[in-house]
Amino acid sequence: MHSSTDNGVTDPAVVRAFLGGDPRVIAPQILGAVLTHHSEAGPVSVRLTEVEAYMGPRDSEHPDPGSHTFGGPTARNAPMFGPPGFLYVYFTYGMHYCANIVCGPDGSPSALLLRAGEIVEGEGLAALRRPTSKAHKDLASGPARLAAALGLTTADTGRDVLAAPCSLWLPKTRAAAVASGPRVGVAGPGGSTEYPWRFWVEDDPTVSKYKAARPRTRNTAG
Repeated sequence: MHSSTDNGVTDPAVVRAFLGGDPRVIAPQILGAVLTHHSEAGPVSVRLTEVEAYMGPRDSEHPDPGSHTFGGPTARNAPMFGPPGFLYVYFTYGMHYCANIVCGPDGSPSALLLRAGEIVEGEGLAALRRPTSKAHKDLASGPARLAAALGLTTADTGRDVLAAPCSLWLPKTRAAAVASGPRVGVAGPGGSTEYPWRFWVEDDPTVSKYKAARPRTRNTAG
């Protein structure tokens, strides 16, 4: 295992219990965690530096107009209605994959969109998957880049991140400086300052640049 995860919390039962909470609470605490995906080409690990929390349908206790679950369950968003610790991966703009980790109790849909991170293992493989990246800090800076660097696609939706070929190591200590603000690229009320559910490590060079949503476009976040 990569040395950066040596002091992390690795017990799957402990990590799953942690993920069973409110993603708005989990988000700042999961920054610094290391997610690994082992493919046939080899492992790639990313240290999470930016995530966004997403909640539930309009008729739930915590309605979230920015979430894919807002209109209720569908074949695509089904993993978000399941138990915590599983991937929800979707395809957007006809070209990009974005990965979420499902949170909350089984049946209470919520998740964390993995927005950015630092590649800490498998940089060569990540670079092959991200040939347009010009620097190490850009390899997983943005949700589509992060999913591409890890080699995640919709074939991985519903996959347990706490079992092979994935693993998730939680940091023992919280990031020193965490900021929060509106979510990126979410149209309508869900992208407003009323939903400051994007969390990132301040001054980390891998954090993506903030972009407001384009008018009358489909939501692109988890």
